[in-house]
Amino acid sequence: MSFFKNRTVIGVICIILSLVICFAVTPLFNKSMSQKVEIVRVVKEIHIGDEITKDMVRTMEVGGYNLPDGVVKDTATVIGRFASADMVPGDYIISSKIADAPAAENAYLYSLNGEKQAISVTVKAFANGLSGKLMSGDIVSVIAPDYKKQGVTVIPAELQYVEVIAVTANSGYDANTGEQAEDEDRELPGTVTLLVSPEQSKVLADLEADGKLHLSLVYRGTKENAGKFIEAQDELLEALYAPEEEDSEGEETEGEKTEEGEAEGTGDAADPKETQESSEQKEGSGEKTEDTANTEGDREAPASGDGEEQ
Repeated sequence: MSFFKNRTVIGVICIILSLVICFAVTPLFNKSMSQKVEIVRVVKEIHIGDEITKDMVRTMEVGGYNLPDGVVKDTATVIGRFASADMVPGDYIISSKIADAPAAENAYLYSLNGEKQAISVTVKAFANGLSGKLMSGDIVSVIAPDYKKQGVTVIPAELQYVEVIAVTANSGYDANTGEQAEDEDRELPGTVTLLVSPEQSKVLADLEADGKLHLSLVYRGTKENAGKFIEAQDELLEALYAPEEEDSEGEETEGEKTEEGEAEGTGDAADPKETQESSEQKEGSGEKTEDTANTEGDREAPASGDGEEQ
């Protein structure tokens, strides 16, 4: 204990510690601070659900000290993947902000295969869209008041059973996806996106232009049962539009036959070579007939002369 009470010894120990800190610890700390690492940083605004492309990100060198965990350091890791959170220019891309599949609220847009289309219709009044109770996967009927200015309210045959694939609020974010927490405020729907065929989309576009349509819920449940409604609607569409195609094919066939007949008649009447040959044959036969008659006349003439002489 007397050793540590000696001021000289304590002073020497402090000097040694200060030298260690100055020439050992501090350089190591500065080296770690100045060490550069490459990371991926956002250069264009990316919204949730967007597919990340090459022009949205860039590799940059930054200090390696105090970097967040999971920061992405290679662009190949992020290009072609989907954003699971909104990102602005300058943000680091963290592995938790990207996903292999699009966000749930945009997933339906990536399942389109060309056979059907996604089209949105405006919910102009709260009651028009089932008071905000519609959800993705519902089967609805589209009711058209004063359909085609006829003064009657009908459900068009093309729109008896239609699948809802999204309900979107006026803010642009999907509402009623089934993933919203109970304590969050529910946004009222502004549009409803439906999965339809090209024929159905034309009818919906007309109704949207008129500004008059209502949606009534037909079924909510399993995908298998919902598919039965869609199959029934597809069969009805085939029955509605198939006869028109058959009639048009029949008209085309009749037109082709008529054109062929006219071509044959025109060809027979307009062949000058055959007409000339037939006329020449007739003239030739006429000349032969005259020659024969003249020959017979010559033969009869001498006979008559002999009779006179006798």
